Amino acid sequence: MYRDLPRRPNAVPGLWTHQGDLLRRYATDHTTDPDLALELPTGTGKTLPGLVIANWVRATRAGRVAYACPTQQLASQVAKVAAREGVPAVTLVGSHASWSIADRAAYEAADAVAVTTYNTIFNSNPHLAVPELLLFDDAHAGEQYVGEQYAIQIRRSANEKAYNDLLDVLAPAIDGIPLQRLRDYTPDPGMYRSARLVVPLRQPEMVSKIDRVLAQLPAPWTYRYSMIRDAIPSCLAYVSYGAILIRPGIPPTSKNPVFTHAAQRIYLSATLGSGGELERAFGRPAITRVALPDTSPTPRSGRRFFVFPELAEVTDTQQLARSIVAAAGKALVLAPDTKTAISTASDLAQPGWPVLGINDVEGGMEQFAALPNAVCGLAARYDGLDLPGDDCRVVVLNGKPDTDNLQERFLSQNVRAGAALAERVRTRVVQGVGRCTRGPNDWAVVIVLGADLTTYMVRPEIQQTLDPELQAEIDFGIQNSQRSSAADILDNVATFLRQDDAWRTDAEPIITELRNEATMTPPPASAALAAAVKCEVEAWSLAGMGEWQEASARANEAALELGKGGDALRGYRSFWLYLGATWADQAGVTTANQALRQNAVALVAQAEAAAKPSMWIRELAPIPTVGASALSSPSATAVASVATRLRSTSIPKVTAVAEEMLAALKERKPTVYEPALTRLGYLLGADAQKPPGFGRCDSTWCWDHHLWLAIDAKSDHEPSGLVPQKDIRQAGDQLRLLKSDRAVPDIPPDSATVIVSPKPAVDPTGAAGAEAHVHVVHPDVVLGLAEAAARAWGDLMAQRPGLDDNQLRALVANHFSQEGLLPEQVRERLTANPVAPQ
Repeated sequence: MYRDLPRRPNAVPGLWTHQGDLLRRYATDHTTDPDLALELPTGTGKTLPGLVIANWVRATRAGRVAYACPTQQLASQVAKVAAREGVPAVTLVGSHASWSIADRAAYEAADAVAVTTYNTIFNSNPHLAVPELLLFDDAHAGEQYVGEQYAIQIRRSANEKAYNDLLDVLAPAIDGIPLQRLRDYTPDPGMYRSARLVVPLRQPEMVSKIDRVLAQLPAPWTYRYSMIRDAIPSCLAYVSYGAILIRPGIPPTSKNPVFTHAAQRIYLSATLGSGGELERAFGRPAITRVALPDTSPTPRSGRRFFVFPELAEVTDTQQLARSIVAAAGKALVLAPDTKTAISTASDLAQPGWPVLGINDVEGGMEQFAALPNAVCGLAARYDGLDLPGDDCRVVVLNGKPDTDNLQERFLSQNVRAGAALAERVRTRVVQGVGRCTRGPNDWAVVIVLGADLTTYMVRPEIQQTLDPELQAEIDFGIQNSQRSSAADILDNVATFLRQDDAWRTDAEPIITELRNEATMTPPPASAALAAAVKCEVEAWSLAGMGEWQEASARANEAALELGKGGDALRGYRSFWLYLGATWADQAGVTTANQALRQNAVALVAQAEAAAKPSMWIRELAPIPTVGASALSSPSATAVASVATRLRSTSIPKVTAVAEEMLAALKERKPTVYEPALTRLGYLLGADAQKPPGFGRCDSTWCWDHHLWLAIDAKSDHEPSGLVPQKDIRQAGDQLRLLKSDRAVPDIPPDSATVIVSPKPAVDPTGAAGAEAHVHVVHPDVVLGLAEAAARAWGDLMAQRPGLDDNQLRALVANHFSQEGLLPEQVRERLTANPVAPQ
C-alpha cells in the first residue's frame, strides 16, 4: 500500500509500527465490512493510514474514494499531506459550483481521491458522485458535525423574530412562569443555562405550526429545514433563553444517497468507544471496530504536564494560570462556548498580546503559530487543531464539555443521562488535551479550569476509562497541584518547559511508575449502551418515516437493553420509555387503536418510575391520553404545609424572613450561614430544624416519612483544594442519626445528605469510601434555591386573599412545581454531584 507511493523529499520517513499493523489488519480481514471504525489515538497519526487505504482502494478497485473532514481547514491539511506523500488527491469543498471541472472529473474517474468536508456529504442536495469508499476523519466528532446538519437552531441574538415565532408555537407546552421568563427582555440566568423539552407530536396542531414557521426561514436555515422536513413530526424541541433547537434525537442519515450507497464507510477515530457513540452520531445500526493490535507497541503522543489551579493553595486561580501562560509565551484556550473561550483567553493574555478567535484562525492555525506571543480562544473545537513543537506549549481547558448543544444539556442536566453522554465527553477532553502534543517528541502544559471540569477529571472512575499514559499524567498533575503553592507550581512548570535533566530524572520515572500501575477499564454501563444502540437508531429511523407503532416497539426494546445497565442508565432509560409512550399514543390515534393508547399510559408510568428521583417528565406538557400526574406523597406533604403556613403569616413577616435568609446565605461565617438553611427548609414546606448533638449536620429537611434531606454546610471552606475525607465520612452518618432522632424503623427511599462547599472537588480517598446518599453542592446552588423560594412565597402571599383551602393548595402546587421547589425537585437541584464513584 505505502511503499510504492511517489513520495516527496519532505515526506515522513516511513509508517510507524502501529500504523502498519492496522493497515495489514484492514487488508487481511476488513475490506468488505460496510461500516468500519479504525482506532488511532490522538497524536499518533490517523491521516496517513487513511490516505493509504483511500489510494489503495482507488488504485486496486478503480473505484471512487472520498475522504471527508469536519472542516475546510482540516480538508486543506489533509490535501497537503496527500501531496507530500504522493497520494493523488483533489479538494472538493464549499459550493459545488466553485469546484474545478478537472478536479471533479479526476474524482469521478477514480484518478484521484476527493478530499472534502462532512457538510459536502450531509446536505439537502449532495453533488458528490457516490463513492465506493467513504472515509471520515475525526469520526469521534461526528455528533457535532453530522448532527448539526439535521438540526435547526435559532439563536435569539441572530434572529429574534424567528425565535419568538417558534416560542409562540411551543408556548402551550411550557408552564406559565418558565414561559414568562423566556419572554422577558431581561435574561434570567436559570433559563439561559437550562433547556426545556417540548414533544410537538402530541400537542394539538403544533407540528404543522412548527413546519410553517421553519418553512419561512431564510438561508442558511432553509437548507437544514429541507434536511429534516420529512421528519418534523418526530423531531423534539429544546428551548432555552438563548436559543431553540429542533432536531431528531439521532440523525436520519439513511436517506442520504452519498452516505448510504457507498460500498464501505470507514470511520477514523481517536477512540472507538464501547457504548455505541459512533453509531448514534452517524445514524448507523452497527459499526465494526478494529483497535490497534495487542502486539503493536503502544504509540506515545508526547508528554503533558497537567496543572489544576483550583486544587492548589492559591487565592487567585486565574493569576496562576496567567503566570503559566506568560512563562510559556502563548496558549490555546478551549471551552464549551464562545463567551467563556474569549473571556478566558483575554484574561490570560499579557498586556499587548493579541487575542485570537475563530474568525482569525478559520483558515488554519498558521497565523497563531507564527506569533511569538498570543492567546487563542475557541469554542467546542476539541479536535482538528494541530499545534506541534514550538507552535504552542500550553492548552487551557475551561469547563466540562457536556453541553455542546441543547439536546446534550437537557439529557445531562434534566434527565441525568450523563452515562449515555460519557463517551462523548471523555473523547472531547482527551482530544482537547492533545492539541499541542501531536508527535512523540512534543510536550505541553495542560491547565484545567472550572470546578465542573476539575471535579470530572479527579474522579477515579473517570480516570480509569482513560489510556494508562493519560491516567498517569493526570494523576501526576493532581499530586503536584494539590496543596501546592503558586511558586512551587511555577517552578515545576519551568522545569517541564525546559525538559532538562531535573524533569527527566525526577518526574519521568514517577509518571512511568504510575502508568505501569494503571489499568484501562470501560465504564460499567458501556455494554448495555452498545446493546441498545441498534434499536435506538432503528427507532428514530422508523419515527422519521411515521411508522409510530414499530418505532415504539424499538424504543421499548432499547429501554429493555438499557435496563441491564443498572442505576447508571436509569435516566437515559426513562427518556426512551417516554419516547416509546409518545409514539405508541400517536400510533393509537392514527390507527384508532385504544390498546396502544393504554400502552402509552403504562409506558409513561414506567418512565416516571425509571426517572426517579428526577421529575423531568412531570415538567413536560402531558400526553393527551395520560393527563397530568397526581402529586407524590412528599409533594403533597410540602404543599399542605406551605398552604397552612401561608395562612398564619403576613407579607411583612415573609419579606423580612426572606431578606434575612438571602443575606445570610451569601455569607461564609457558619454561625450566620447555617441557621438560614433551616429557614429555607421551612419555606420549602419541610419539618426543618438543626439536630442536637456533636458531629451533626446543620439542618434537616423532612417531608413526613416520605423524603429527608440532611444539609451539612461547609460555607467557610476556601474555594480551592478538595473536600476532605473527614467531612465525607461524617456526612455518611447523618441519615442514620436522623432515623434515630425520629424513632422510625427505616430511612425513606431517595433520601440524601448534601455537603454544601465551594471547593471544586472531593478527596478521591474519601470518594472511594463514600455512601451512595452523600452529595456535594456549591453554595451558589443553595442560594439559587433560596431565591426561588423567596420569589414563590412573595407571589403566593399576593395571590392568597379570597382563596379557599383547596384553591390555595392548588396555587401552591402550581407555583412550587414551576419554580422547581417540590421536594423531589429540591432533591434534584442539590444532588447533581454524588460523591461516591458512579
